Amino acid sequence: MRVAIVGGGAAGFFLAINLKEMCPVADVTIFESALRPLRKVAVSGGGRCNCTNTFRSVRSLESVYPRGARLMRRLLKTFGPEQAYSWFESHGVPLVVQADECVFPQTQDSQAIIDCFLCHARNLGVKLILQSRISSLGELADFDAVCITVGGQPRAEGLQWLADCGLHIEPPVPSLFALSIADASLRSLMGTVVEQVEMGLPGTKHVASGTLLITHWGVSGPATLRLSSYAARHLHDCQYACPLRINWLAMNDEQTLSLLHKTMQEHRRKLLSSLAPGGLPQRLWHHLLQRALPERGEKRWAELSRRDLNRMVNTLSNDTYPISGRGIFKEEFVTCGGVSLADVNPATLQSRKNPRLYFAGEVLDIDGVTGGFNFQAAWSTAYAVATALARRDDLSQ
Repeated sequence: MRVAIVGGGAAGFFLAINLKEMCPVADVTIFESALRPLRKVAVSGGGRCNCTNTFRSVRSLESVYPRGARLMRRLLKTFGPEQAYSWFESHGVPLVVQADECVFPQTQDSQAIIDCFLCHARNLGVKLILQSRISSLGELADFDAVCITVGGQPRAEGLQWLADCGLHIEPPVPSLFALSIADASLRSLMGTVVEQVEMGLPGTKHVASGTLLITHWGVSGPATLRLSSYAARHLHDCQYACPLRINWLAMNDEQTLSLLHKTMQEHRRKLLSSLAPGGLPQRLWHHLLQRALPERGEKRWAELSRRDLNRMVNTLSNDTYPISGRGIFKEEFVTCGGVSLADVNPATLQSRKNPRLYFAGEVLDIDGVTGGFNFQAAWSTAYAVATALARRDDLSQ
């Protein structure tokens, strides 16, 4: 049986290697449109390749897979983070777990993953054809099975050839991006990091929490990237122009007011500007004071009126800025959308409409937040396809 894999990225190589290990007689060929395979692996995680996550801090799969959580719940039972960790270590890539549960190669270099894939694919006899762009199934008529692992596509046109096969394509839109903020006073705080904030889009249910980084164009960091993932379609539909609410202390109004009262009692004679509540960075606190109490930052804590406190609570808990567009983020090639999950068998990821077709990786309508979850989706889906193909009765023929 001859198997074609369209796309020489993470999912494509993982699928090819596992299929050949499960069934050495399979004839497997990877078609990659670029001159070099695995380009996205090379730049992921700042060049370190956050290849999975322990999932120990994950409260629900919906919180890390805004789209595809139900399918991932099934696939992770067969090939989850523990299996991925063992796979890489047994294939010559020692891993290390960070405090935030992200998993990286011990070398802290994505080249370790790339070398592993290229070496094992070559030793197993996987054929690799570069600079070969497939644009129709007719080009692969000689193959018994075709696995699509082309990754996320920035435009729907990139998946039109699959739509022409009768597949339903969920329109692709960007996910995992920073947000541009026009407010110059906020952007002047670039480099400021706030360890725990809550961010949301007023009028929607989209909320995310975590670390926020203020940049020269707006905001980034894990909280921002999670929010952009949860609200990817909403932000696209409103053309990346809507309000952004920031709760700087990640507390409700009552908790924030209680903290301010406690600060007043313990530091009555200190100037407001000299003491930031809740451990906020001093530069940010001065900015927030200016928004809450303009020209009154030199008051002492004991001099605050009830009205002053209410204004401070509102600024700390419901600070709002207009989003003016998408910012720059090095991993912005992640998209939501792709082949509808309703069109594939959840156990095998085989097309319900064309039994020759299988899908793995981000070409499916699955995407995760930052932290190694997208790579885990690539490993889990690729392993499912490899297993399904290896069990086919005609594989050895």
